[in-house]
Amino acid sequence: MPADAPVPVLPPRIRSDDPASFPASVLRDRHPAIVARVLADVPFAAPVRHSLASLLQDPTVTPLPRDAHDCEDWDRWGEPYFGRSMFEVPFLWAENYFYRRLLYATGYHEPGPWRGIDPFGPQKAADVPGEQELRALDALQVLPEDEQASALVAASLWGNRADLGFQLAQRAAGEVHERVDDLIADDTDLLWKHLNGGTVCLVADNAGRELLPDLVLIDFLLRTGRAARVELHVKPAPYFVSDALTADVLSELRRFPADGAVGRRLWAALQDGTLELVTDAFYCAPLEFPQMPASLAARFGAARLTILKGDLNYRRLVGDRSWPAETSFPGITGYFPGPVAALRTVKSDVVVGLAAGAAAGLPASWRTSGAFAMVQVRP
Repeated sequence: MPADAPVPVLPPRIRSDDPASFPASVLRDRHPAIVARVLADVPFAAPVRHSLASLLQDPTVTPLPRDAHDCEDWDRWGEPYFGRSMFEVPFLWAENYFYRRLLYATGYHEPGPWRGIDPFGPQKAADVPGEQELRALDALQVLPEDEQASALVAASLWGNRADLGFQLAQRAAGEVHERVDDLIADDTDLLWKHLNGGTVCLVADNAGRELLPDLVLIDFLLRTGRAARVELHVKPAPYFVSDALTADVLSELRRFPADGAVGRRLWAALQDGTLELVTDAFYCAPLEFPQMPASLAARFGAARLTILKGDLNYRRLVGDRSWPAETSFPGITGYFPGPVAALRTVKSDVVVGLAAGAAAGLPASWRTSGAFAMVQVRP
């Protein structure tokens, strides 16, 4: 950009202060459904149950309690918002704050009997793939490689609908949306051009029925030489209900059929280092990718391609702002330290990279229904 070129004006950050908006419905409807499900699934005693219920009674943003291990970080991130309603602060920040307060209320990080216990664990356990699904994905190995590649990207992409928080909200609102096998942005050919060896970083989203095809895709990349090694990035703590943790990866690997090859190969890949699990506190922080730590930036910069799965990673990548849908995807992801791909089922307002006029014929709820998907690549 020339030195005298005008600085682009960024659109406003998405907030929840319009009662009719999707963000407002998340804070008003989805979060209570999530708390209710945790209370129903886990036998927390009265003090924890009271703390969880109090999350919904007062939307005011306050500092984390002083015994929270990361209270100083959240003091820094939250200082501009303390004393304001969660509905008045950036939506992405408010969502992250809710989940951090939920983990504090359940004692996930603090000393005590509930330390390290995933409050969303029962929901994840009820949503695990069955043997038929596992065998079906295992059986893809007999297909020609190009057919395997196409099927696995589709499975990984549409598996992103396996978002338990999203499903809870739909059920609570009485909404059922059929999947539409329609990509509103499709850079799949460009995706495969960058999957030709070297290191691939895959930043996971959900456990269960999304993580399963992600793992089979990883096996395919390693088995066919499309990746020399893969880094699978997962959350360091429970987040956004169904987000994948290291424990979820191991649990899913153990579910592969004993007589199948995929699970055995992935287990061996973890042992020999061609598959590496990676996590970072950044993944549970109210930050976007331009604010990533240098250690993560170095990993992404060294990778042949970084694949970001899901809605939260997409919002962090492009910025949780009211972008016009035709905004250039490469233009606003140019800061990312290496080639990046986003595989995402559309479940929030943020969308960029559509062709001019492409949104005109879509239904009114296309941004939030989970019925449309995107494969976008910035070389």
